[in-house]
Amino acid sequence: MPPLPADADLDLEPDADSELDAPARSGIQSIEVGFRLLEVLTHTNGPMMLRDLARAAPMNPAKAHRYLVSFARLGLVTQTPEGRYDLGPFALEMGLLSLNRQDPMRRARPAAAALRDEIDHTIGLAVWGNQGPAIVHWEEASHPVTVSLRLGDVMPMLNSATGRVFGAYLPRAQTRSFILRELDRIAAKGESADSENPELPRTLEAYDAICAEVRQHGASRIHGGVLPGINAMSLPIFDANGQLCLVLIALGAQSTFDTSWSSPLERRLRLAAQQLSADLGYVASTAPQS
Repeated sequence: MPPLPADADLDLEPDADSELDAPARSGIQSIEVGFRLLEVLTHTNGPMMLRDLARAAPMNPAKAHRYLVSFARLGLVTQTPEGRYDLGPFALEMGLLSLNRQDPMRRARPAAAALRDEIDHTIGLAVWGNQGPAIVHWEEASHPVTVSLRLGDVMPMLNSATGRVFGAYLPRAQTRSFILRELDRIAAKGESADSENPELPRTLEAYDAICAEVRQHGASRIHGGVLPGINAMSLPIFDANGQLCLVLIALGAQSTFDTSWSSPLERRLRLAAQQLSADLGYVASTAPQS
């Protein structure tokens, strides 16, 4: 690593050994301070010069350099031939191991319960199964809505908020047969399908337009439809590879469930879905735009 200027400000931090004598719950401050450098490297797109890394931490460059020397010895950071710093091989190994140990449902279940407690609307989770979008978890609100859905039920692709999220974000090769099957059923019903649900798409092109709107808003909303008198909103949850792994569902009576874009409820649901995705290692730029 390049030597520091002789006049560099050393900005000495508390000695780590002396911190070991502090009460256990106080932690080791020097580790927490140095960790800021790793946080910066984690959230940038490439290697950084020392001065830029220190400024972002924020930290005195001389102090940052000492931490980086130790981190390099541990494999947490590495230095390019140009003198820039980046995450090292051991940091990569830790990240991969952590991702491999993630179970989306294990993370999502308690988050769904906490969200239900906060907004007091029914919350659900859906996965893609061999028959299409399947409900795998429910958290009932204190005033449960009257619905005929049960765990394991499959949601329609065309006129459910959940199905539309899967249609918007999964590869079309994976969903096409399910979509076409429902379109065929609608065509067989003829005019009666329009009277039952005027917003029901009748063609693949119409469904594609709906999916484009879902991707534009990052969510799908339904007023009535599958569940008369019930509003629903569904949002995608992505894994570390940017692939759709779960769909977050919220529903409630039309009189109390506001599906307006940017409503307090919509913003809270969006935040919950984004946090779950982040917990699973998702970075926004990796989402597929099917």
